[in-house]
Amino acid sequence: MRAKARLLGHPIHPMLIVFPLGLLTVAAIFDVIYISTHNGHWADLSFWMIAAGIIGGLIAAVFGGIDWLGIPQGTRAKFIGLIHGLSNLVVVILFIISWFMRWSNPAAPVMTAMMLGWIGIVVALFAGWLGGELVYRLNVGVDLGANLDAPNSLSGRSALGGLGRRSKRGVIRAP
Repeated sequence: MRAKARLLGHPIHPMLIVFPLGLLTVAAIFDVIYISTHNGHWADLSFWMIAAGIIGGLIAAVFGGIDWLGIPQGTRAKFIGLIHGLSNLVVVILFIISWFMRWSNPAAPVMTAMMLGWIGIVVALFAGWLGGELVYRLNVGVDLGANLDAPNSLSGRSALGGLGRRSKRGVIRAP
């Protein structure tokens, strides 16, 4: 199933998810460094990375939602996509709560604020696994006929190339 929200021939959602995942994960790591060193600079950095990660997560969610709306009803992919999206929403909410808990003193967060971030990372790992299930197992966001020798997405040519044709069920048949 081809992704609905695309840029230059590729799905937008997977292009964007790397930013919030990276920012929020590094923020959680910086919290561990803060605990180890008692240097508030690390916690302050974590505070601002969480802010950026939340914004990035919300932007990525818009494009993920657009793609999810394009998944046919009644399929396993629709259900997995729903759980994937809701799990990521939980991640963002956990980090929003953590960020607000840090607001009054970003350089010295309370342990609860940091723990919410660590829990968020565990939930994000689960959500990421579900995203992998969608792409690698259920073929969501993948061009029909994608193969190791498919033409460049900017060429305007189908990934099917000379591999075959589409049957009534969407299965590729050899010529």
